[in-house]
Amino acid sequence: MFLIITIIIIILFTLTHISHSAVNRHNTTVVSDNHHVLKLPLHHINPLQSPSDAISSDTARLSVLLATLHRLPNLPLTSGAYAGAGQYFVTLHLGTPPQPLLLIADTGSDLIWVTCSACRNDCAATRPPHSSFLVRHSDSYSLHHCFDRACKLVPQPRPNRGACKPTRLHSPCRYEYSYADGSITSGFFAKETTSFNSSTGKLLQHDSLAFGCGFKISGPSVSGPSFNGAQGIMGLGRGPISFVTQLGHRFGNKFSYCLKDYTIAPPPTSYLMIGNVATAGKSKMLYTPLKTNPISSTFYYIGIKDVYVDNVKLPISPSVWDIDELGNGGTIVDSGTTLTFIPESAYRHVLAAFRRRVKLPAPAGSPANFDLCYNVSGISRRLSLPRLRFKLVGNSAFSPPVGNYFIDTSEDVKCLALQPVASTGGFSVIGNLMQQGFLFEFDIERSQLGFSRTGCSKS
Repeated sequence: MFLIITIIIIILFTLTHISHSAVNRHNTTVVSDNHHVLKLPLHHINPLQSPSDAISSDTARLSVLLATLHRLPNLPLTSGAYAGAGQYFVTLHLGTPPQPLLLIADTGSDLIWVTCSACRNDCAATRPPHSSFLVRHSDSYSLHHCFDRACKLVPQPRPNRGACKPTRLHSPCRYEYSYADGSITSGFFAKETTSFNSSTGKLLQHDSLAFGCGFKISGPSVSGPSFNGAQGIMGLGRGPISFVTQLGHRFGNKFSYCLKDYTIAPPPTSYLMIGNVATAGKSKMLYTPLKTNPISSTFYYIGIKDVYVDNVKLPISPSVWDIDELGNGGTIVDSGTTLTFIPESAYRHVLAAFRRRVKLPAPAGSPANFDLCYNVSGISRRLSLPRLRFKLVGNSAFSPPVGNYFIDTSEDVKCLALQPVASTGGFSVIGNLMQQGFLFEFDIERSQLGFSRTGCSKS
């Protein structure tokens, strides 16, 4: 709910910690009273040290996503909190009075969870402000019962760690989630009030947001430097306990985001918008159906039919994009993965097509883990590189600009930002770098994904 230069929608989204009544258009959660839109500024915080580091983080993310996908058929929970895989942050105001908490926003997971503390007095003396949710400082905190229907939607701890037992009629619901690297988050599955600043300055509240209150957080994925100081995860997946599903009835069961070019200095503000957004770009929105996977309700799958390079259709079998009866394969749109991953056989055809068309020298000492790099030094004219296009189910076409898939790995060196998926049962991923500059609209009620090249500049 978590392949190569990782930027999100797992998805990281950040908001500056603000007062609960002030309204600032750059650093404030804003709800439009007329259009029922929740608008959250997104910021890329910590750039990657090198392209190779990005590949390592993305590969780690894919392994976690794939492992979780096949763990339990009825577990709607996958997380992108690992090895710096998420790169956009969002602030969630939780409790009464509201406490601001910095979370990783991840379209590849469902569960909302935060680091919790039972501290009652002098909490600032033992921990930095807003480093965890102070349960005893909220008047609206409550627990899900062990036998609540909602309790079955989160992974349970083992029997010797407090799992539900028939003899415990009043025991609280506990959750426990382990990551591939041995990291763990566990605690109580609780209910709280979350708050948003409206466009009029009025504080709006949403009651009974279900979330994991984590009292045990350990391991590099969720507590080390790669977690970048976040206090938890905001799951934006399609499952029943995600942030967008829980608030769906209030905001039209849809959300959208624009990921601006993070290489620009200073980086422009990106936005996550919950609700039906009215922008000029929506008139040019293209749509493709969201597909379903028999073993996962979390991921946003789309269908790819064909791939073109410079308007030439590549000889790729359509079957390589299919989801089989075991839930293997398919293509997901993920804000928490940076680069784009496609099946090995498709990747080889794309690679060959670019090599035939581009006759530039390879750089000395090409960057590790990139199969196609060019030395572009001394090119005085405007560099022209082949155009990549994906034909999608529904007769729409996704045509990203060249900068979304050819990246600068060092001075005068450009590399193809695609990677092959070679693992058995692996799926393709359209990463956030490929998504930059587009308005993406996830319409859960209609089960469709919209995208517009012009809408992002208007958000």
